[in-house]
Amino acid sequence: MAGTSPVFATPSVSDKRDEARRVKAQLDQLDKDVEVAAEAHNEARSAHERLLAEIEQTGKVLAETNARIDELQSHLQVRASSMYRGGPVGFLEVLLGTNDFQEFASTWDLLKDMNAKEAEDVASLKDERAKAERYRTDLEAKESEARAVREQMAARKSAIEAKLAERKRMLAGLENEIAAIERAEAARAAAAARAAVSRSTSTGSRTFPPPTRAPRSEVVSIAKRYLGAPYRWGASGPNAFDCSGFTSFVYRQVGVSLPHSSRAQINVGQRVSRADLQPGDLVFFGSPIHHVGIYVGGGSYIHAPRTGDVVKISPLTRGDYAGATRP
Repeated sequence: MAGTSPVFATPSVSDKRDEARRVKAQLDQLDKDVEVAAEAHNEARSAHERLLAEIEQTGKVLAETNARIDELQSHLQVRASSMYRGGPVGFLEVLLGTNDFQEFASTWDLLKDMNAKEAEDVASLKDERAKAERYRTDLEAKESEARAVREQMAARKSAIEAKLAERKRMLAGLENEIAAIERAEAARAAAAARAAVSRSTSTGSRTFPPPTRAPRSEVVSIAKRYLGAPYRWGASGPNAFDCSGFTSFVYRQVGVSLPHSSRAQINVGQRVSRADLQPGDLVFFGSPIHHVGIYVGGGSYIHAPRTGDVVKISPLTRGDYAGATRP
């Protein structure tokens, strides 16, 4: 009997491309997850910085209040000690120690003023102690909240790093095939962007009233200086960026402060309908919003896309377009 050996089919080019497409779809979802987590991390970092500033300010106010308490307590302790050593000054002592009615009246008024001042100091001391207790409670609450936010940031950082490690593992060995798929997708997207711009211009459809604020077109040339800079989550320049870090860095060059969060940036300035987009407007993507770029005209925008990519110009064809604003 003739022996037979098992036959293993060699993966075809078609099979390899199918595998690349499946991995590409998984990578796209991972990239979205990383974008969402990175923007959440940015928001948490901003909240943490705000809390640290509030903690510092509350600490200063508490120190000032404690200094005032020490001053009042010292004054009252000195007065009490003086009264203990000299004994209380009463009506009889005042009367016997004066030579005429005018002197008596003046001395009596002085004693009343001294007692009123001491009563005022006691009331102030109580008030300052109450304020100090409120500041201490507020400080403890802020410190507790800051710790919680810091732990939240650490958890998100770990989640992002795990997703990035998974992305790197999935990508290994399929870079060329996936790059070819992305080039083909980019070409189709560019054609779709041109068609979308043409439709938007012809129909003139608007979600918002025409903006009254002039577009900041000068930011486009600034943004283009950083073409090719690598994406790195949490980075805000000048050598690497994430999406909202890139837009906030570019706009800072023209004196406009933007928060390092795409969800926060969409609330800065005037909302702009797609039909009214002008170079320099911010464009947003996702639900919840987790990506942002700068419109450059012609149906394209410049942005810091994702891990493994660089600042580049892309067609405005993402299916999750969420709106635009003009800071």
